Amino acid sequence: MRRFFADSDSFAEDKIVLGKDETRHLRDVLRLAEGDEVAVFDGTGFDYTCVIENMSKKATILAISSKHASPSNESPLSLVMCVAFTKGDKFEFVIQKCVELGVTKLIPLITERCDVKLHDKTESKMDRWKKIVIESSKQCGRGILMQISEPKSFDALIQSPEKGETMLFSERDGESISDFKPAKELSALIGPEGGWSDAELEAAKESGVRIITLGGRILRAETAAVSIATILQHRCGDIN
Repeated sequence: MRRFFADSDSFAEDKIVLGKDETRHLRDVLRLAEGDEVAVFDGTGFDYTCVIENMSKKATILAISSKHASPSNESPLSLVMCVAFTKGDKFEFVIQKCVELGVTKLIPLITERCDVKLHDKTESKMDRWKKIVIESSKQCGRGILMQISEPKSFDALIQSPEKGETMLFSERDGESISDFKPAKELSALIGPEGGWSDAELEAAKESGVRIITLGGRILRAETAAVSIATILQHRCGDIN
């Protein structure tokens, strides 16, 4: 069954109104018609079985047949991935895979050696990233949307950390992940292509951030983000 997203403003009693973008995909790409059955998720953990009642160029009205918990369970691990910007579409790849891997929240991180500058493009980037979260959730069946925050500087993050233990993954100066004890709330910091600066590593240690090194492997930034999310879900979450 084809799956669509609708936020809380799209619901009215026993109806759901899909907007222009979802309507275009439903009508022009999937070639669905009135009377066809579709699935809708609201991003808070519920799915709805619906029947297409009416379509126009700008909107589609769905009649709700049933409501049920989304089929994909959320991980018991509250995992925040703080990932430095990467060039091109690499960061979008990271967003997609974090959604699939059950990450709770993704924070775009601005570091000393980060070579991607946002300037005045933050708003348009955020809109693009949120759409990627929705599309990835549709495809993997996830019921709760991964949060994605506005970009944050490294200094701001370690001064006001997220809940739970904060871990910085580095190619040097860290302890083995085998020494890490499982937890239910974690934040993982992933650096840029150029790695962490000495000043950042020292600031992290002074702030009580745990430094972790994955043996002798040197990973690309996007590979590190996906690999570390997988490892942490295996150690503390629902990948087993």
